[in-house]
Amino acid sequence: MSTALVLAIAMILDALVGEPRAIWDRVPHPAVLMGRVVGWFDRRLNAGEARRVKGVCTMAAMGAGAVLLGMVLEVFGPVVEVVVVAVLLAQNSLVTHVRAVARALRLSVGEARRSVAMIVGRDTAAMDGPAVARAAIESAAENQSDGVIAPAFWFLIGGLPGLLLYKITNTADSMIGYRTPRHEEFGWAAARFDDLLNVIPARLTAGLIWLSHGRWRGFGAVRADARLHRSPNAGWPEAAMARVLGVALSGPRAYEGRMRDFPFVNAMGRRDIGAQEVEDSCNALWRSWGLTLGFAMIAGLLG
Repeated sequence: MSTALVLAIAMILDALVGEPRAIWDRVPHPAVLMGRVVGWFDRRLNAGEARRVKGVCTMAAMGAGAVLLGMVLEVFGPVVEVVVVAVLLAQNSLVTHVRAVARALRLSVGEARRSVAMIVGRDTAAMDGPAVARAAIESAAENQSDGVIAPAFWFLIGGLPGLLLYKITNTADSMIGYRTPRHEEFGWAAARFDDLLNVIPARLTAGLIWLSHGRWRGFGAVRADARLHRSPNAGWPEAAMARVLGVALSGPRAYEGRMRDFPFVNAMGRRDIGAQEVEDSCNALWRSWGLTLGFAMIAGLLG
């Protein structure tokens, strides 16, 4: 079975099943296990001198281990590949979490703050409704790149070794890839490697969002907006999502009690947004997912 066809089947399986609690309440999810590995290295090596060197060695060791594990799993054939890929894709769970914010927004801002706090890292206590909606939509766009398109891309490029290498890198970046006193040096390698692995997928995601909404021209505006973003990659899917929904994203927000004055992406878009725009972003996630699935199926059948 071709890699593209394995991907297509896995995408459908993830969309239908998601992350069944009956399983993951009993055994740790692979993402949880990866997080434990990263945490183990962080606790034991992130101290003393030469933290950047230790971080580079940590990333190299985890990456080599992920590649080796992927090679072993591939020996068991396409059924195991389908299951592993489906488990490591996050389309269903992403839409579920973002849609929960839309439902909460229809109840109260307080409920919405608690819901969006589960999917973003910024301060949520002082958010108003539009700020909650922006945060949810930004998370939807960025995580479709990180949690769906990038894993799919690296699986197509490198099979299970490529997929697992991407996932351990992305997990490490989410845990230690921050410019904080503790992690700025130790997490440097994880953050830079994650940036590198997401260069193509982030731009692919933006293109998929754009094309899935029937847009054929004007992508230069997405490119220009992406440059305004603090991240070299996250700005691309966020800019495409902002444009197709006609909303302004990013902008000022607080981290650890400190307000950061980031520029708006698609600054001329609507800023007074709420539950409906969050729902629209979920629909956009499915449209770009569907386009990706179509490409995978065509490639699989041709292959």
